[in-house]
Amino acid sequence: MSEHLGVALEEFDRHPGSPASAGNELRQSINGATATENTLLDTPLNDEWGFDGVVISDWTAVRSLESAKHAQDLVMPGPDGPWGEALVEAVRSGDIDEAAIDRKVRRILLLAARVGALEGFEPVRPIHVEDGAAFAREAAVEGSVLLANDGILPLTAPTRVAVIGHNALHARTQGGGSATVLPERVVSPLEGIRSVFPDAEVSYSLGAIVQEGLAELGRDAMRNPATGGPGVRVEMLDAQGDLLFSEDRLASGLVYFGGDAPIGTMSSLVFETDYTPAESGLQRIGFASVGTGKVFVDGELLTEQTSEAVGDDLGAAFLSPPAASAPIEFEAGRTVRIRVEFTPQFMSGELSNALSIMIGTEPAEMDADQLIAQAARAAAEAEVAVVVVGTNSRVESEGYDRSDLSLPGRQDDLVRAVLAANPRTIVLVNSGSPVLLPWREDAAAIVLNYFAGQEYGSAVADILTGTREPGGRLPTTWPARLEDVPVLNVSPDQGVITYDEDIHIGYRAWLRAGVEPAYPFGYGLGYTTWDLTSATTTGFTDDGAATVTITARNTGTRPGKHVIQVYASRPHSTIDRPQRWLVGFTTLRAQPGEEIDAKIQVHQRDLAHWNNGWHLEPGPYTLHVGSNVQDTPKTLTIQL
Repeated sequence: MSEHLGVALEEFDRHPGSPASAGNELRQSINGATATENTLLDTPLNDEWGFDGVVISDWTAVRSLESAKHAQDLVMPGPDGPWGEALVEAVRSGDIDEAAIDRKVRRILLLAARVGALEGFEPVRPIHVEDGAAFAREAAVEGSVLLANDGILPLTAPTRVAVIGHNALHARTQGGGSATVLPERVVSPLEGIRSVFPDAEVSYSLGAIVQEGLAELGRDAMRNPATGGPGVRVEMLDAQGDLLFSEDRLASGLVYFGGDAPIGTMSSLVFETDYTPAESGLQRIGFASVGTGKVFVDGELLTEQTSEAVGDDLGAAFLSPPAASAPIEFEAGRTVRIRVEFTPQFMSGELSNALSIMIGTEPAEMDADQLIAQAARAAAEAEVAVVVVGTNSRVESEGYDRSDLSLPGRQDDLVRAVLAANPRTIVLVNSGSPVLLPWREDAAAIVLNYFAGQEYGSAVADILTGTREPGGRLPTTWPARLEDVPVLNVSPDQGVITYDEDIHIGYRAWLRAGVEPAYPFGYGLGYTTWDLTSATTTGFTDDGAATVTITARNTGTRPGKHVIQVYASRPHSTIDRPQRWLVGFTTLRAQPGEEIDAKIQVHQRDLAHWNNGWHLEPGPYTLHVGSNVQDTPKTLTIQL
């Protein structure tokens, strides 16, 4: 861990405020102890890495008093939990040292002082962002990775554009789960393309079903009947129907976990919004939760159904609950009042004070082949096609693992059909982690946007037109086939997972396996070309640092960005070493024909190995300089 996370650990010099201990159970322990009761919170987190902030727990992760003996500072969600009076008694009896509690209190007060929540202390100066939307737009472009481009990008004023894909209209802008936030506005890829090509005929086709089951109601399509503003009204009632609690929310997915909502004493929940569908046709509307719900549309009962949990996994029932829905004919632009009266089936144990419910819609039965055929026809009639593919919250979110790396639904079939209909097809990939792209060799261009945030569509507009160049480089390796993944079997053997790959993880595992991926670590193209003309080094100086000086020329016709990366290797090492590991990188920007110099610092610590402490193996090391872990045309030898 120390070797692999060496660069990341430098961030502790920036005083991070509050990491969270993981929510694993005893059967998922780390060397016999859960994360909240683990000595790793003391060493290396505090002792070696110098952390002085507050360790909070993942929600309900603290299950015993044992965690109070370690550097677990705060139990979440509060104020309930296993500490309370039991902790007071444990301190009085001497089972837990009072000094351990004092330490936790001091750290919480220090964090409060740092953020300005403690009287008499000024907060740490916040990052000043004059225009948050512009910053989000720039970040989305800089984080996007150009995987392939046969010259189609940037586009030059197309007259007919076929935009295709569920994620083109309903893009994933963030990872979901408890990390979800609600931006003021979200620009979809479809909206961005229409805005940047106002004179073009821009069509839209769904192409393939991506979100299996209910999807949240669009925020722009909802108005709160109580306030007239965006969102929904939520009320919680007791058994007599009297109001206990009400609030206004912006999303139709509701999660309550502790806090002010009287989950433990409520009997039912009422959800109400005025919903204006964007499309006409037969859809299904309903709820996803565990319990019984009545769905009313314009005061008429549409359906009453009971949804029950499948299996005994409470976490799955909470994070990905079963759904119940009924068909309804919507008319685009016609507003309807949606009211859901829901009686939950309360969970026990850690989730007894929690509730998760989502009200949403899903397409009615649709012919998958027909959807693909319609999209292919639209592509054939267009000058250029843009297909947006991606994951959904059922396969990529918190609380569960992915079972494979394929795109959900029939998106691969969709892309193949569109490529056959129009070779001038650009594919945008809207996923947070690697997916398989079996058609990648046939696409005119592929841009990986990840979860690009609220300005996703604006960033797409900038990338397609060349207003900005996609500036990202891959932080992970993307496989060509699932069976090529070096560490594939992660199933426990008699309840134990052995991390026998040791330091050979991530791109290091790919190098060791000798398997060619689809796209290697550090990979990314731009809208120009570069020549790395020279690389030299001074060797290590007395301060333990060596300077690598590189010279690169922009050999293309456009301004551009280049990320130069330096990897190290140790020939004939007497210890187990990665074949190559990243020790530094820098970013260059240059005009066409411009030659530019840059310097990258490599420290002796970057070449050290861990064996109950950092050690340096004397001798020659090779520095590999290039544009990704597999493309390093310049090599240097440095002596340690």
